[in-house]
Amino acid sequence: MSVSTLPTRSASLYDRVKTLIPPIEWPVFAEDIDAILRLKQQRDAVILAHNYMTPEIFHCVADIVGDSLALAREAMKVDAKVIVLAGVHFMAETAKMLNPSKTVLIPDSRAGCSLAESITPADVRLMRERHPGVPVVTYVNSSAAVKAESDICCTSGNALKVVESLGVDTVIMLPDEYLARNIAAQTKVKVLTWAGHCEVHERFTAAEVRALRVDYPGVTILAHPECPPEVTAEADYTGSTADMSAFVGRERPRRVVLLTECSMADNVSVGYPDIEFVRPCNLCPHMKRITLPKIRHALETMTEEVTIDPALADRARRSVERMLEVR
Repeated sequence: MSVSTLPTRSASLYDRVKTLIPPIEWPVFAEDIDAILRLKQQRDAVILAHNYMTPEIFHCVADIVGDSLALAREAMKVDAKVIVLAGVHFMAETAKMLNPSKTVLIPDSRAGCSLAESITPADVRLMRERHPGVPVVTYVNSSAAVKAESDICCTSGNALKVVESLGVDTVIMLPDEYLARNIAAQTKVKVLTWAGHCEVHERFTAAEVRALRVDYPGVTILAHPECPPEVTAEADYTGSTADMSAFVGRERPRRVVLLTECSMADNVSVGYPDIEFVRPCNLCPHMKRITLPKIRHALETMTEEVTIDPALADRARRSVERMLEVR
């Protein structure tokens, strides 16, 4: 089946991803895409997709895309009755907390996060006991139960603003050690850390960055702040996935590498065919659990629904809302 003979909706979307998906592979995706587009209308549903989703999800079925901060903010503006979160579980929990009356679905509840799994509510309480009176800043890459024990949340895009907004000389920042250390290097606030790491970003090394410069002369290297500090020190720019995308659009480097999850470069490259994207590929196994067939199944069966105990959700929501108030 050629692209031109596919259902009209699917065929019209192929131009968005033709540089990434060969025509011979497109029919594998097209049937699911067409079904998802119909089901969204039938269910009054929207799909929120993280920047790490694969291109056929990000560019062809998602209604709202972005980093965790953007998705958190946009989740509050959604009018649809159903939200499908194409991302990992803590993101779906956040969407539910901010939209308690809506149905929130995650296509695969096993899509977890090494950071979220690195800390428990009991760990947060222990840190408070060890450091009385010190506010707890918790990265959104955490469970609702951990957020509920926190004073305020942050994302990689607003962490520095959040830390400095508190007007204190010391904060506890959980659970990502590298994000906390990278933020500490930019502020006079003392940052107490937790030993949690992202299994994607912790694999990048300073030696790899130096090798990229040798192998690809003139390359501009952008690093995510979840990377180890020795990696961000070697990079030309450090920022969230939204910041990376904005940098590419603003600076238009001739050749660029994004030190983050693989699909990020694929998704950004669609808008910049004149830029060479070098792709050192570290996949997130959790993000990759979310697929077109699973999104279709979620909308067909209205599963897997995300639920949170209302009392816990109220406490966690306060931490997220405090974060969203920081500009």
